[in-house]
Amino acid sequence: MKKIAAIIPTYNPQQSFITFVHQLLATSISQVVIVNDGSDKKYENIFEELKKIDRCKVLQHEQNIGKGGALKTAFSYIRSKRAGFQGVLTVGAHGQHTLEDIKLVLTMTKVFSEGIVLGIRNFHSSDSTFFSYWGNRATSLLFEILFHKKLMDTQTGLRYIEIKELPWLIEVQGDRFEYDTNMLVAALKRKCPIFEVEIGQLRLKKNSIIQYDELTNTGTVMAKMLIKYLKP
Repeated sequence: MKKIAAIIPTYNPQQSFITFVHQLLATSISQVVIVNDGSDKKYENIFEELKKIDRCKVLQHEQNIGKGGALKTAFSYIRSKRAGFQGVLTVGAHGQHTLEDIKLVLTMTKVFSEGIVLGIRNFHSSDSTFFSYWGNRATSLLFEILFHKKLMDTQTGLRYIEIKELPWLIEVQGDRFEYDTNMLVAALKRKCPIFEVEIGQLRLKKNSIIQYDELTNTGTVMAKMLIKYLKP
């Protein structure tokens, strides 16, 4: 069985996040690494509870720098530990990814033993809107046109990454949501394999603000993608 660490960039988490971490550690995940990316003071009690959980490490950013920066902080931490991990799994902190989806991606790592595995979301679910469906299609199509690789969901946050890919991933530009796309562009240039696994329904948290929501403004995502193409 592979030794895998779950990495969770976190900003202003809900109380239910503690339960979710316990559930993750009940799977085949060996360790959970949480990056508190400058959350408001009123959330300190949640992070204090998380620090008490066995096999859970909480890293701290004094200010919010963004999802990409939080991921790179965790990647650097995992590398520094030299704890024999075979890979890392990036996961959302706000219920974007179900345990069933996470277990599916973990299972598929036995089939795809290298590179990056993307958990591809179902934009035909009842939670999906007209704009989220066509926004995802537009960004995927532009990615294919610019970088000559067809990927169905370039913004998904559920990703398995083989441990040997972390050194160059730490050097990829982008501290916020653009890091998700930049990671894939850099992987293509390095001929790093990218695999896709279809996961369950798209999940949108209603009546809440998700700092790291992968359904970022489509126009902004596409603009960043063009900038990356024009200035590699």
